[in-house]
Amino acid sequence: MADNPPIIYLNNAATTWPKPPEVLKAVGQSLSLPVFGSGRTTGSQGEDYITLAREALAGLLAADTPEHVVFTQNATDSLNILIQGFLAREAGCHVITTELDHNSVLRPLHELERQGSIRLTVLPFENGSVSPDAVEAAVTPDTRLMVTAHGSNVLGSVQDVARMGELLHEHGVYFIVDGAQTAGHIPVDLGALPADAYVFTGHKGLLGIPGTGGFYLRDLESVAPVRYGGTGTDSFSLYQPREMPERFETGTHNYPGLAALAAGANYVASIGMKAIAEKAERQTAFLVRELKEEPNVTVYNESPSLPIVSFNIDGVENDDVGFILARAYGIVARTGLHCAPLVHRAIDGGRGSVRLSLSWFTTDEECRTAARAVKEIARNANSSVGSS
Repeated sequence: MADNPPIIYLNNAATTWPKPPEVLKAVGQSLSLPVFGSGRTTGSQGEDYITLAREALAGLLAADTPEHVVFTQNATDSLNILIQGFLAREAGCHVITTELDHNSVLRPLHELERQGSIRLTVLPFENGSVSPDAVEAAVTPDTRLMVTAHGSNVLGSVQDVARMGELLHEHGVYFIVDGAQTAGHIPVDLGALPADAYVFTGHKGLLGIPGTGGFYLRDLESVAPVRYGGTGTDSFSLYQPREMPERFETGTHNYPGLAALAAGANYVASIGMKAIAEKAERQTAFLVRELKEEPNVTVYNESPSLPIVSFNIDGVENDDVGFILARAYGIVARTGLHCAPLVHRAIDGGRGSVRLSLSWFTTDEECRTAARAVKEIARNANSSVGSS
């Protein structure tokens, strides 16, 4: 084994790497000319990256109103804006979420519960998902909001958010979907999806760089602004504009980040969601099949719909497995709780797991190497236990 093995990057559910050449080029170009932004400069030498990114995201996600695509720092920022903005007008109501959710959902909601602002129900999951019937059963007369992940960042499972949305809307419940793990990995049709808001992040499946994200908001009046400031428009007014997207976008945009996001979204569109999903399904199924061959390896979802495989090796701490993968094999993975503590409480008693997550740039050979590495670690652990 080489002393310095090449990097095999399998932590794409956190941040994708490598980035497409088009993305890197767009970032460089965005910095090579003065910043161009309507209402903020008299110059016209640069590209309008804000509009390019908005149109690219609207096209990829089938959002029929590009102006309702709002840019933020990331998915966590988006969720905080939406949750706080919706509940600003619904104090004291009942809110639903699930054990599958990330801390970007759980922490804002639990903080509001601690403050006495809401009553919170956290639904358990079975076989990687929450039943839409269970969601409907949890609705009470004072339920006003449900927030949940479209896809789990631990199990790679995808929720039936379409059916959930239909049932919730029958009861007049507002529905926010966290698409951090699904945008760019599976087809999303916001024109057809019965969600009131859909959140995305730029640095995962959309192949952009960190520091970008946003949300699509169907009804601008449904969420109150929680940030106020300069927009470059209607500057005589001392109040935040009501129009979209200025209603929620304040301050100077992350121009290099939005240049990257536009290029990333266009790159994903050029490949096609079908091709991306098919390759991910094939490679993920291979990893699951290989890891299941080892009797002391536990795979926590044997049929993931996203390119995510979480596992543990009996007798070896997940942090130690990650250390060995990185140092001995050059494999970059993720270990621990993945900011999703309730999932781990349910599947491994809060121990945490090793997570391998793929992207469009992951090769079949990298998958084979990763499978061999995990199996070698598992067999060595089994031998050590047997000889002790």
